[in-house]
Order: sequence, then structure tokens, then C-alpha cells
Amino acid sequence: MQSSAHTAGATPGVPRLAAHFASLEVQNHAARLGMWLFLSTEILLFAGLFVCYGVYRYAYPEAFAEASRHLDLSLGTVNTVVLITSSLTAALAVHYAKEGKNSLVAIMFGLTIAMAGAFLVIKGFEYSHKFEEGALPGPYYTMEAVQLPGVPLYFTIYFLATGLHAFHVIIGMSVLVWLMFKAMREKNFGPNNYTAVELGSMYWHLVDLVWIFLFPLLYLI
Repeated sequence: MQSSAHTAGATPGVPRLAAHFASLEVQNHAARLGMWLFLSTEILLFAGLFVCYGVYRYAYPEAFAEASRHLDLSLGTVNTVVLITSSLTAALAVHYAKEGKNSLVAIMFGLTIAMAGAFLVIKGFEYSHKFEEGALPGPYYTMEAVQLPGVPLYFTIYFLATGLHAFHVIIGMSVLVWLMFKAMREKNFGPNNYTAVELGSMYWHLVDLVWIFLFPLLYLI
């Protein structure tokens, strides 16, 4: 009886039970486990960048310290505050999903998406300024203010790390947009059906966590 009800997929607030799972609890546990495994691979991806940064930071300490002073600390700090606040609204979306308040879920995700957009706009201003200065990666580096060996490597890592992070921000925004419209149109999130909101929020927390490491490494050294 339970399987037939779920296959119909018409009961509000009740998730669809896939045929290969014994119960909703097992299905939700598998979804969370899958997300944790996926997030661990993402962490390994950025860990490689952090190791690369550490090696070159050790090889060119003066160059990295001097190059970091040419980043805009004010914009970096604002972006950090924006992302941390967006993590709060993403967490609140999960809270409201558990209570079945779908309109508030949509509002919280809308705020998260707006802050993510603001983050990308601010990062765009930073990139534009770096392009004008000639602080570009590797052989394209032409900034005359700093001519120490190793500075082009710093900006190579800067653009690679922040660009990859921005790509993850865009992916996270896409997921949250889908969840926001799902909450607005279907209004089926509730105490028994909030796993999708939880998983989307988990991914967004990873995006924030990566930036919390990038900010001190790139801006505060």
C-alpha cells in the first residue's frame, strides 16, 4: 500500500519512495550518505589547490606576501560577510522546510541566491581591477608595481582558486533556484519531506567553507 501511494506521487508532503529502497528512512539515509561522499570529493579537489599554494608559498614567501597586499581587502571582507550570511539563510530554509513553511523556504533560498549573486558581482569588480593592473596569471603578468620572482605564480593560484570557487557558486545557485521554485509551486516540503532542501543547503555550506579558507590564504597572509 505504501509503495503504491508513493508511485502515484500525488500526496503533498510525502516524498516518492524508489522501488529499490525498503523505506523512506533508508532512502533518505542513502541520499545523505551520497551527498557526503560527493562533498568529500569536492574537498579533495580544493585540497590539491591548497597543497599547491602551500608549496609555492614556502618557496616564495616574500613574493606571496607582497602580492597579497595588492588584493582589495575591503571587497574580500564584504564578500566573506555576504557568504557567511547566505549560509545562515540556507540553514533557515532547512528549518522552515521541516516545519512545512514552503513560502519561507522559498524566501530564504531567494535571499541566499541574491547574496550569491552579490558575491559574484563583487568578485567581478575585483577581477576587472586586476585585469587593468596587469595582475594576470603566469606569462600574462604585466603589473609593474611588484616584480618579485613568484608573484605571477601567486596570481595564477589566485585566479585558479577563486575562479573554481565562483564556478561552484554558480552551480550552487542553480540548485537553490530549482529548490526555491519547487517550494513555491509544489509546496510539498514538510516534516517527512525535506531531504532535498537539506542536501542543497549542505552543498551551499561547502561553497562557504571553501571561501573561509581562501580568504585568509589569499588576502590576509
